[in-house]
Amino acid sequence: MDEKDNNFSRYDQTEEGLYEHHRFTITHGQKPLRIDKFLAARLKHITRSRIKSSMKVGALKVNGKAVKVSYKVKPFDQISVLLPFPPPPESGPEEMPLNIVYEDDQVILLLKPPHLVVHPGIGNHTGTLINGLLWHFKDLPAVSGDTGAVRPGLVHRLDKDTTGLMVIAKTDYAVAHISQQFFDRTTERTYNAIVWGDVKEDAGTIIGNIDRAKRDRRKYQVYPKGDRGRHAVTHFKVLERFGIATLVECKLETGRTHQIRVHFKYKGHTLFSDSFYDGKRQLVGPQTKKFQQFIHNCFEIMPRQALHAKTLGFTHPTTNKFMQFDSELPDDFAGLLEKLRHWAKYH
Repeated sequence: MDEKDNNFSRYDQTEEGLYEHHRFTITHGQKPLRIDKFLAARLKHITRSRIKSSMKVGALKVNGKAVKVSYKVKPFDQISVLLPFPPPPESGPEEMPLNIVYEDDQVILLLKPPHLVVHPGIGNHTGTLINGLLWHFKDLPAVSGDTGAVRPGLVHRLDKDTTGLMVIAKTDYAVAHISQQFFDRTTERTYNAIVWGDVKEDAGTIIGNIDRAKRDRRKYQVYPKGDRGRHAVTHFKVLERFGIATLVECKLETGRTHQIRVHFKYKGHTLFSDSFYDGKRQLVGPQTKKFQQFIHNCFEIMPRQALHAKTLGFTHPTTNKFMQFDSELPDDFAGLLEKLRHWAKYH
């Protein structure tokens, strides 16, 4: 075993996925060795089962091509492996209701409600979707491989106050298969959003690198010159206009953290009621008490950012059939739309 291999590891944490991306360049002294054994020796925190599942879906490549488990590494090979993150080890099961819209032996489709954090983190060690999934999965066969531990297959995520459809994988193979689809951008997802102001174009595309904000590291912002951040593309079309606000449908070409929220703020149309990005104050309209009271009432109906993951499409890991799901708008979102329509009708 040659200890001089060049190892590059990156952890991609985006709105559309949680990935571990490793790259190795094999040096001249490497003796022939099965690739699963080679990786198991270098990625000690990853089970052989996860490695094999990634191979099955083509997420493990040598010199740009997918290989089988019997492949033996040789000098100057370039290895790339993409793996989904397992959930944080501190997660524990907690009983909570889950709005499941579809389930089979490979996947679960659920509707995430507002105010629910997807996975544990700083300040959110309990009460997350992961905790609820661990409770739900207690009656299911073990999902993990070598250790036999049950763990839910998180392959993408939504912000705490974004509602909508999420897919959860129930087997190692499903985790690898669907994660690869998100990474390759072959899934189909649309969001509905209500933004401040009247968007002029009927349809368009927002392009701009996204990275953490300089003044507040909790937030993200667009860097239009491309001098920092990661490339991000959001396609949109207008569904309905209210004068003071606009209902838009968004389709992500990339999946950066807070992408829709940050891109529309950059465009000058902050998401309605998005307190994190200054959308929870009157940004357009007359400075009259009547209108200010109207906006206040709107915020009471919709106390979170007006963003909903409405549709989700992906290829089923075992049937290879493309599955498409649609969802109803949640009550707060629908209530805000009704109020805006009433305003637009009489003003």
